[in-house]
Amino acid sequence: MHAPGGAPQWCLPTDRTTPEETARALSRREIAKDAVQQGVEAAITTGGRISAILFDTARRVTTELGAFGTELFEITEASKRAGEDPDPTDRVTPTHPQDR
Repeated sequence: MHAPGGAPQWCLPTDRTTPEETARALSRREIAKDAVQQGVEAAITTGGRISAILFDTARRVTTELGAFGTELFEITEASKRAGEDPDPTDRVTPTHPQDR
């Protein structure tokens, strides 16, 4: 049962409540508040750590994709240069008699 202010009835002092009972009720509320606070802090910390892992992973993937793109450009450029090379020493000489 809740009082008009919204607090549970067991939390509110009454005319019959002793100071020890009031202290216990406040102590229980303080313990409950601390438990909730620690639970929320743990959840936020865990969420932050997971976010950091995801962001670091995205950064690493982007770096690797950039390196792959660079490799592709270098391969393309090397292929173009090889096709334009006028040096006849790089040409393959047929070794089979039918190919000569």
